[in-house]
Amino acid sequence: MITAVVYSESGGTFKTTMTANVAVALERMGQNTLVLDLDPQEGNLTSLFDVGEHRSDPDADNLVKHILDMPDGDFHDLIETSDEGVDIIPSHDMLGDFTSNLEQKISYETGMKNMNRDEYPRFELLYELLWEKQKLHEEYDAILIDPNARAEDLLYNAIFALRTLIAPVKPAGKGNLSLEGLDELVGNMENQLEIEIGLSCVVPSGVGQTNAHQQYQKQFESTEAFSTPVTIGNRESLMDAMWEARGSAFKVVEERWKTFEKDGEMVSEPGQRRVRDREVETLRKLSELAWFIATETFDTDVEPVLELDIRGHENRVIDLQEDALTETTTA
Repeated sequence: MITAVVYSESGGTFKTTMTANVAVALERMGQNTLVLDLDPQEGNLTSLFDVGEHRSDPDADNLVKHILDMPDGDFHDLIETSDEGVDIIPSHDMLGDFTSNLEQKISYETGMKNMNRDEYPRFELLYELLWEKQKLHEEYDAILIDPNARAEDLLYNAIFALRTLIAPVKPAGKGNLSLEGLDELVGNMENQLEIEIGLSCVVPSGVGQTNAHQQYQKQFESTEAFSTPVTIGNRESLMDAMWEARGSAFKVVEERWKTFEKDGEMVSEPGQRRVRDREVETLRKLSELAWFIATETFDTDVEPVLELDIRGHENRVIDLQEDALTETTTA
């Protein structure tokens, strides 16, 4: 089973859009995929996929209540399905108070059981929910988590539950992950959680043509410390359009979403975007990334083929193994 947390300490690494694109790519490869959105901030994966109608309702059932074993409904009622077939457990405002709610639970249960607080399994709760209570490995082929960025209880629960990281990095700028810093990060988490954590791959994203960007890219790609299967170029227009299309980069290109000025206002509409080879190439790389995660990290058998049904254009079929682009007639 494919289980991974898409995580970066730094902002601006396209963590959320990468999670969405990998999830959709896996779904297109025949993997029944679920994504958990653990980021309570605005501009999260829930907003991107236009789900989570009740995320601001304090009385609504949500994932936190289930993690803390105080649900208000059936777990499966939390799951929504996006237009692209990916199942999602949306974010909820209660995620922002996860630690304070967890502390209350720990105080109550340790008091009732005359238990030392240090003995309480505070990082194992999501693991128990997903695998022991809900047995999601019997329903899904892949589960991804888009976590909060802060190193606290919610993030640690996500990593303890899935055990594997995908690390998007922006290979330039102060404060971003270095090669040494990434290794230190994983080591610290392993010590904190007392488990082994696998690093599936590092994905340099937003890479431009400057000398600094190219040097960072070569540094990441040449290291033997971890895998760098693909590099994602600077495609801000494509990634920004995902928020207007309410879906993946695949949806943006296939439905040709574009933001432009119309009658003095900025609007976003499908059927307007010019199909550019560099954006099709980006979709190929995103599919290569999903294929690498599935086959190299988890030894899953998936077809290395990307089919694009682009509105108003001939279909495109990309063989990820042969690195070839062919065109077929639209049905």
